[in-house]
Amino acid sequence: MWKDTLHMKAPGNWINDPNGFIYYRGEYHLFYQYFPYAPRWGTMHWGHAVSRDLVHWEHLGVALYPTKGYDQNGVFSGTALELDGKLCLYYSAVRYLRQDEEDIHIPPDDAFVTSQAMVISEDGRTFDNMGAKRQIIPVLADESLGDAKDTRDPKVWKQDGLYYMILGSTFRKEQGKALFYHSRDALHWEYVNQYTSPEFRTMLECPDLFQLGEEHVLLGSPMGVTPPEIEYANHAMWGLADFDHQTCTLSLKGAMEFVDYGLDLYAPQTTLDSEGRRVLIGWMRMPQAAEDPGDGRGPWNGMMSLPRVMELRQGKVCFAPHSNVEKLFRPMADNWAQAIRQRPFRLKATLRDGEALDVCGYRIALEGGRVVTDRSQVFPHLPNYRTAAQTPVLDGESCRLDIFVDDHLIEVFVDGGRYVVSHVVYGLKDRLEGPVEALFTLKEDS
Repeated sequence: MWKDTLHMKAPGNWINDPNGFIYYRGEYHLFYQYFPYAPRWGTMHWGHAVSRDLVHWEHLGVALYPTKGYDQNGVFSGTALELDGKLCLYYSAVRYLRQDEEDIHIPPDDAFVTSQAMVISEDGRTFDNMGAKRQIIPVLADESLGDAKDTRDPKVWKQDGLYYMILGSTFRKEQGKALFYHSRDALHWEYVNQYTSPEFRTMLECPDLFQLGEEHVLLGSPMGVTPPEIEYANHAMWGLADFDHQTCTLSLKGAMEFVDYGLDLYAPQTTLDSEGRRVLIGWMRMPQAAEDPGDGRGPWNGMMSLPRVMELRQGKVCFAPHSNVEKLFRPMADNWAQAIRQRPFRLKATLRDGEALDVCGYRIALEGGRVVTDRSQVFPHLPNYRTAAQTPVLDGESCRLDIFVDDHLIEVFVDGGRYVVSHVVYGLKDRLEGPVEALFTLKEDS
C-alpha cells in the first residue's frame, strides 16, 4: 500500500474531503472522499489511511463504496465515533435522480437526493458494505426543515450520555443552515433544532462543533463566501459560538474567519489526539492533476494539509504545526542548495515591513503590516485562479514565519499560527533568497 510522509497525497486518481478523522485503538484513522478511477471528481467512495504519529500515513485502500439504493451514487462526507469499542462511520448517502448515459459518475443538472447512513466496524479496518450499512435519516421531505439534496456531512459526538449530530444544509440555495439531531443509542435519531446565520452564506458544508478551552467553536465551509468568478468561492471558516447542548441552541458570537488565508484549504475535520489536543486536517484543492511521479501511483489530484493543533489565544483560534511535525525535522546548514532540492524541508524567517523572501519561486513579503504571498511563478497560468493572498493586518512592525515546503504544497505559519497561508504549487525552483534564519530537512531515519 502507498505510504506518505508529512503530507498525505492521493494514492493515484482523486481525493477530496477528509472524513471520519479519529484516534482509535492507538492509531489515527483518516478516511477521505475518493474516486479511484481517474484524477477527477466522480462517484464518491471512502479511502482509508492510518498513522501512529499523524505524519507517516499508510493507505489501506477503499473502506466504503456504494452498495445500497440510497447510496448507489456516492458515499459522501461524514464522521467517525467509537461506540462500545467498535468504530461507527456516519456518512451522507447519495442517489442520482437521472443518469448521464455517457458518464454515470456525474449527476445530470446536479439532480440528486441525500440521506444519512452509517456502518459499524468491529475493528476499524474491515467494513461490511453489503450487510452492515443502515439508513438513519431519510431524505428530507419538509423544505422548512432542510433541503432534500443539500443536507449532508454529519458530525457526531457524545455528551452527557446522549449522542448529537450536526448537519449542514440550505434553504433554497439562498441561506445556509445547521441542523441538530440527538440519539440515546447512536443508531436512532430525532430532530431537535436548527440555526441559520448570514455567515453560512448560501449553504453550510462540513460543520464541526466542539469546545476549545472555555469557548465553543463552530468550524464549517460556507458556500459563496467570495465572488464566484474566481476559484474558489467556498471556504473553510471558524467562529466562536454559544451552544446549549440540551436544546441544541446555537448562536455565533461574531463574524466567522478564514481557517487558512491561502484559500486553497477546504472541508477540514478535527479530532482529539492521544494527548487530548484538538487537531485539524483539511483538503488542499488542486486545480489540475499532478503528473505520475514514476512510482506507479499514476496521475493524482488532491492532498491533505499538515496536522494543525487548534489553540485559543485571547479570544482567537490559532493553528500551530503539530508537535510530531516539529520532531520530524533537523537543522541543515552545511549544504543548503542540496537541502532545498530534497523536499520536504522547513525554514524560519523574521520579516520586517518591506522585506520579502523567495522560497523556490514562491514569494512571501510583509507589506503594510500584512503577510502577502505570490505563487504566480510556481503555478500554471490558469484563468480565474488566485495566485496572490494576504493576511489581515498584524500587530507590530515584523512577523515570524515558520514555512513548510513540499513538492506541491507550501504552508506558512505566521506568528506561531495566528494566521496560516497555504498554497498548492507546481514546478518549484531550486532557489532560496531572503532573510532565512534556519533551514531544516527531514530526519534521515524518517
